Amino acid sequence: MTPDAYTAGVEAWRADRDARLRRPDGWLTLVGLHWLNPGDNHIGADSSSEVVLQGDGVPAHVGTLQLLGDQVRFVPARGADVRSAGEPAGEMPLADDVSGDPTILEVGSLRFHVIRRGEGVALRVRDTASPALGRFGGLDHFPIDPSWRVIGRLERPEDDATVEIVDITGRVSQEPSPGHVAFERDGGMWRLAALPGDDDGSLWLIFGDATNGGETYGGGRYLYSEPVAADGSVVVDFNLAYNPPCVFSSYATCPLPPPQNRLALRIEAGEKDWHGAALEAH
Repeated sequence: MTPDAYTAGVEAWRADRDARLRRPDGWLTLVGLHWLNPGDNHIGADSSSEVVLQGDGVPAHVGTLQLLGDQVRFVPARGADVRSAGEPAGEMPLADDVSGDPTILEVGSLRFHVIRRGEGVALRVRDTASPALGRFGGLDHFPIDPSWRVIGRLERPEDDATVEIVDITGRVSQEPSPGHVAFERDGGMWRLAALPGDDDGSLWLIFGDATNGGETYGGGRYLYSEPVAADGSVVVDFNLAYNPPCVFSSYATCPLPPPQNRLALRIEAGEKDWHGAALEAH
């Protein structure tokens, strides 16, 4: 690949990333995260609701989310114009995000669905009229530097291995790990505990580095590798490092880098921090 072709490829990836952030279901539209209690959870604009929804065209009473065991059922309020796939939403079970195809409900400018994080179940809310979306003018990046496209090696464990991952809400999980990616940079050898990536055999890396809290987000960044080769070699292109959703909304549930993935190395590649989100306490 020529240098010009490589640069064009990274720029195309960045353009696609920008477009995905601006979509109605992008992270810039995330405006709410409401943990559900067992039993009935009333939702709507009325302040007496267990889940208060704020947005254009949201009625006082939208309906009830019934959390029964590990199932969530939606019961619409009388007269509320709630839609699912463009059709009026009646009483129905709601698939969560773990299923891979969550049930999306729409009311006014809001879109919401159920998510599951460990033992917790929550309602994730997006607003197509989100202020953050209106403020977004694009992301800043480090200059594209082909030297940050490194060839590492996957060091596979002898037995099944896990990595303890803590998310920004404090929830802890043990995630399966295919091993560590080892790579050389600036005269040193560095290792990152990997998580499974896509079905193509890529790896997902949640990492921190010495630019965090300055040029980049203090909670680290994410990166997908290329598929691992048969000989264990793997390409890791830090020019494609990207911000976690928590950069764009305080209502995301971002996994944070495990301690062993916080490197004492300045990775001057990929996305820089963005400060346009309205930060609110969870």
